[in-house]
Amino acid sequence: MFSLNCNGKFLLAEKPLVMGILNITDDSFFKDSRLNSPDEVLKKASQMIEEGADILDVGGQTTRPGSQRVSAKDEIRKVVPIIHLLKEHFSETIISIDTYHSEVAVASVAAGASIVNDISGGEMDKNMIKVVAGLKVPYVCMHMKGVPETMHLDTNYKNVLQEVLDYFIQKVDECKQAGIKDVVIDPGFGFGKDIQQNLFLLKNLKVFKMLEKPILCGLSRKSTIYKTLKVTAQDALNGTTVLNTLAIQNGAGILRVHDVKEAVEVIKLMKVVEESE
Repeated sequence: MFSLNCNGKFLLAEKPLVMGILNITDDSFFKDSRLNSPDEVLKKASQMIEEGADILDVGGQTTRPGSQRVSAKDEIRKVVPIIHLLKEHFSETIISIDTYHSEVAVASVAAGASIVNDISGGEMDKNMIKVVAGLKVPYVCMHMKGVPETMHLDTNYKNVLQEVLDYFIQKVDECKQAGIKDVVIDPGFGFGKDIQQNLFLLKNLKVFKMLEKPILCGLSRKSTIYKTLKVTAQDALNGTTVLNTLAIQNGAGILRVHDVKEAVEVIKLMKVVEESE
């Protein structure tokens, strides 16, 4: 169990949480997740909330391997009106902003977001950790080797588990020193890691529990699944469910997903099994 103080609203996790992905971009790797109008966003958000999403994660920047960056100014133009719209229609829902720009974090929290989800752990914007501390919101700190444009070209590690763990030991301390109260760690599946490295991290996820921080896992429809199964992202829902199940078994506290209903069902069924006699 853990809790997150989301700008004065406490999110108490008595069971794993589900974070639904809202991509405000036309360049996401999973084409069915691309939302290009306010009506599409409201329809998808409503569906996710009805299906049991605890958090809606809004992102205006694609971070798939080989992607092109969007400027902070353009990102703000994309996401801020959407956050306002979501808060107007779903005022009680926790919204996170998926960004590595501190300017976007500031504008998004002002608009109503109350979690910052940073794929770079403050490495792509050196002001980010200090800014998040000032915003007094939870911070999702992810591990990524390299940058999105080139991360798939360098997946060399002496020991991927040790290197990612060492990274988080340093980052958790950096966040603490800056004054961030609630830190969530994300191993960064697919971000500068090959298929075997991703699966090895998932298998050994419990190692990160020593950090005593909630663990977020973003495995949804990623290439580790569809390339292993020799299918496409569109056909990777069943594989996603399998790996989400393993993630929960190994200590994940938050699942970041495209498909909320199936993730919620994983959590419900695992709870029933755990409580069975």
